[in-house]
Amino acid sequence: MLGNLVTGCSVLAPAGMLPELASGLDVSIHAAALLITFGAVTLCIGSPLTAWLTSRIERRTLLTTTLAVLALGNLASAFAPDYTSLLVIRLVMLAVGALYTPQAAGTAALIVPAKRRGSTIAYIFLGWSLAAAVGLPLITFIASRYGWRAAYGEIGALGCLSFLLLLLRLPAGVKGAPVDLKTWRDVGGNRTILLLLAITMLQMSGQFVVFTFMGPLLNRLTGAGPDAIGMVFALYGVCGFLGVVFATRIVDTSGPYRTSVLFTCLLLAGITGWALGAGTLAVMTCGVAIWGLGFASTNSMQQVRLVAAAPPLASATVALNTSVLYIGQAVGSAIGGLLFARELLHTLGFVAVGFVAVALILVILTRPAAAATA
Repeated sequence: MLGNLVTGCSVLAPAGMLPELASGLDVSIHAAALLITFGAVTLCIGSPLTAWLTSRIERRTLLTTTLAVLALGNLASAFAPDYTSLLVIRLVMLAVGALYTPQAAGTAALIVPAKRRGSTIAYIFLGWSLAAAVGLPLITFIASRYGWRAAYGEIGALGCLSFLLLLLRLPAGVKGAPVDLKTWRDVGGNRTILLLLAITMLQMSGQFVVFTFMGPLLNRLTGAGPDAIGMVFALYGVCGFLGVVFATRIVDTSGPYRTSVLFTCLLLAGITGWALGAGTLAVMTCGVAIWGLGFASTNSMQQVRLVAAAPPLASATVALNTSVLYIGQAVGSAIGGLLFARELLHTLGFVAVGFVAVALILVILTRPAAAATA
């Protein structure tokens, strides 16, 4: 879970300090946001590829090595002399970092009883909620006062701590099922899995149309300063944390399908509130709070549903879900960047609503298969 906090901060960090990155590196905010877009492209390619290449490696070795690379990558980012260097460091770091989230979920599924698998995987994803609840506000706070280099240094230090704790506490000798070409063929032939992957991509695309530029949008539309923006990020993350805690409590009794419908509806309601309230800080903040309840819990439910849909394929499907999650980030941030660059600030919210609405329709379409496996 702590490793996912480090991973989440590594992936999301530029969103919390876009103005500082743009100013410090002498580039536009749109160019600074490409750190997220290009990083997401690297992650979506790297996740299934590294899952295949490393599936026979013992899990403690694999996860600790991945965290070491994340820690060193963030420390190196703090000393990057220019934009190009920072981008290269980020792409190399995330190419390896793509391993962590899916392999952490797969490892958790191997070391707990089957009846606790759903709640445990949801718990693992609390790390991403904490990345938004604690990590992003701290990144915004540190970057606005001490510069973006200090923010990267803090993430690197946290990565070193997580590496040491995982090395000391994770059991040795844990191995998953090898991922081979037959595994990918079986995944491609499973309609339920493909629908679930499409849901993940649409959910993330919709969110990242707005999330990538949340700070600059709040500033441009409402005049919010760094402290107010940091508070909105904190509210988003705290609500995300509460959403995952609640999802963890109810998923084993209500089932992953009903839980997924509930939190996707919250996701849609929150983003709709943002879109309709654009220009009014209080309304946008309320929208962010409702959106936050659904952002991490929907993804954790996707992981649970994929594992339940085909347990023998879990190593591949969890990795592939992470990959399409990052595809969604890349698509959403790219679309958001184009709209932001053209000053279509209100349009971003309504485009996000469209993506999430289609995702909810697909969630409902998966009901028969989900009910059969719940």
